[in-house]
Amino acid sequence: MFKAIASVLGVGHLKGGGTVAAAACCLGLYLARGRGPTTRPGPAGLLTAGLLALGTWAAQRVEPAWGKDSARVVIDEAAGMWVAMLCVPVTGPNLLAGLALFRFFDIAKPLGIRKMEDLPGGVGVMLDDVLAGVYSNALLRAGLKLSSR
Repeated sequence: MFKAIASVLGVGHLKGGGTVAAAACCLGLYLARGRGPTTRPGPAGLLTAGLLALGTWAAQRVEPAWGKDSARVVIDEAAGMWVAMLCVPVTGPNLLAGLALFRFFDIAKPLGIRKMEDLPGGVGVMLDDVLAGVYSNALLRAGLKLSSR
């Protein structure tokens, strides 16, 4: 079960699995938009915390078999993308911008993101993507604020 969670039901076995997982997260958010807890700060925060805890557990469990931060583990990309879109209006343009920002930060790993990978086990696997999501979220929200003026 933990391998299925870590690989997001096998997505991690695909070429470009991290991008596929982040895009699948966008699709899920788009389909759920306006109908539930993803749009309200309290429930969205609880769902995000639950996803991060589940991802950390699963990444920790697969590490002995798959190695440290295996490319097959993509739950971190899904969680990071969720963080990127946390409390941001879920629209097509916002999702595309969030996905582009998140993948940039996740791949380039600037501003201390790479340092998070040094943390042990599942925590290190998840936190670099969480920080990439935080930076993406901050830029996305700043852009939305500036564009509404």
